[in-house]
Amino acid sequence: MLQALREKTSGLIAKILLGLIVITFSFFGIESYFVTQTDDFVAKVGDKKISQQDFRTRFDEFRQQQLQQANGAINASFFEQPAIKRRILDQMIDEQVILQANERLGVVIPADRLRSEILKIPAFLTDGKFDENLYRARLAAIGKTPVGFSNQVAEEIASRELPVEIAASAFVTDNQVDDYLRLRGQTRDFSYLNLAKPASPDSAVSDAEVKTFYDAHTQEFMNPEQVALEYLEIDGKSLDVQLVADEATLKDRYEKEKTRFVSSEQRLASHILVKIPGKGGPDEQKTALASAEAIVKSIREGKDFSELAQKDSADLGSKALGGDLGWIEKGMTDPAFENALYALEKDKVSDPVLSPEGYHVILVRDIRPGTTRSFEEVRSELAKEYSDTERERVFNEKSGRLIDMTYEDSTSLEPAARELGLTVQKTGLFSRSGGEGIASNPAVLSAAFSDSVLAQGNNSEKIELDPDHLVVVRVAEHKAATAKPMNEVAGEIRQRIIAERASKLAKDQADALFARLGKGESLKSLADELKLEVQHAHGTGRDAVNLDSALVTAAFAMPRPIADQPQSKLVDLGGDQFALLSLEVVADADPTSVDAKTREAAKTTLMQSQASSAARDFVAALRSAVEIKVVEDRM
Repeated sequence: MLQALREKTSGLIAKILLGLIVITFSFFGIESYFVTQTDDFVAKVGDKKISQQDFRTRFDEFRQQQLQQANGAINASFFEQPAIKRRILDQMIDEQVILQANERLGVVIPADRLRSEILKIPAFLTDGKFDENLYRARLAAIGKTPVGFSNQVAEEIASRELPVEIAASAFVTDNQVDDYLRLRGQTRDFSYLNLAKPASPDSAVSDAEVKTFYDAHTQEFMNPEQVALEYLEIDGKSLDVQLVADEATLKDRYEKEKTRFVSSEQRLASHILVKIPGKGGPDEQKTALASAEAIVKSIREGKDFSELAQKDSADLGSKALGGDLGWIEKGMTDPAFENALYALEKDKVSDPVLSPEGYHVILVRDIRPGTTRSFEEVRSELAKEYSDTERERVFNEKSGRLIDMTYEDSTSLEPAARELGLTVQKTGLFSRSGGEGIASNPAVLSAAFSDSVLAQGNNSEKIELDPDHLVVVRVAEHKAATAKPMNEVAGEIRQRIIAERASKLAKDQADALFARLGKGESLKSLADELKLEVQHAHGTGRDAVNLDSALVTAAFAMPRPIADQPQSKLVDLGGDQFALLSLEVVADADPTSVDAKTREAAKTTLMQSQASSAARDFVAALRSAVEIKVVEDRM
């Protein structure tokens, strides 16, 4: 058989086929036959993809923020609206087009600016001051390194930088301010006639009318869809955890985390920044260098560093402080700046140091050497940390195993319950508006009625009720929405039919009277006929509070009277109430009559509006210049 196989594979056709296979592997790689290539991006901005994970993380942050602001009083269905999801995705797309524009234009966030922003973040402050140990501990807790976090903050700043600069370029003219003041202070004179409701309609409603209405509006008389859930719950507060550590455990933790208790050398620094003018060409660099060298010479000859910084530094953040940058450690500044800083002795001034911002003249005012705290010094701190983190560790281990098991077997909660010693609990039936217990939580409601849990019958993903408190749910019982029997809602239907008759009568009467007004009859003659009184509003402004807001809004939406001929409008006041309105006089305000403070406030309002509009237009222009692909069904 082997000989026959050899003969069949040694012919010309076999060699051609083999050659084609070799060429295919050469171009595409053999792994492409075994690895499935799948796209999981929600949007693609140029060549940059926004992944489902990135979108989900941002959307979850938005959800938590909204729930916290509303104390949880938001229906879960709000977050399932496509428009809400698209709004968040559009924000991410805007950020991406701005970052790409930054890259093309060479926009860079200076190291000093980045450092200043990080030092102000409240989560890293102790008693109002930046706490380096807290900073590193909190970054470690969320799985981030200082470098990674710095890059994230730099991107966040960069995504705002160009729009802010564009907004700052907005301006308004005096004529625009005059026009704004004329319109803002404009008053209108108008007359109006509040129409009385017509007599009550016929209240007799036949059974046939009830049935016809019921058949046409069955979807409005439904018993809501309901579900009951099974769920497993892990609450960190109720876990049985050993919170007191023995000496050996504390010493072991100290040795493993010893680097935490080593403070690196820090230097108290000041600087003077000399920016390179123009486009930064060779001649302009020479000019800036000469200025920086002159400053160094003056300081070494006895000039006060602080005074020179206040006079000559281009760093607005430190200039008023005499160039003070505070305590700096390695990794917090530009490499060239850092190398020069750590090469200096105390009270010494550097030669000019070139960085992306320009030339720096650096002064080291003090040096704080690095130290290592002993086990005895940090024992109480370690003991408290053990107590604080042990419960979290046990919670993370147990919740992690729960998530793994309910994902591996998505058809039941029982295996996870047996292994983890948990009890499968159950809710009562509830609708999309919520129920009792965990069924009142918006995230639980969202999961319970999601396609994966309700339609496909899967276990949910983890649902965080609070920090260190989560549940996994599945549907135990499902009741589809059903129409209520007609006899159960017949009374309600009769009332609706009568209300609709009354509404139609009121609208028909109002339309007929408005038509007569349009044919030349006066408001006064109609009022006399109806035994009503015409009301007059003189010098009414946009912010009038003594009139129905619907009347004021309608009056200011109407065009000016032409050749002293009043403009007419039928105004819906709500609740089947209508009014006939006649606009008689429009009087613009006199912009010269306002004081300087009011005029300046008006200019500021216009500037803000112009700035916002300019920033939006700028981002829209950036979006139009790049290919954007959105995959709606991956949101």
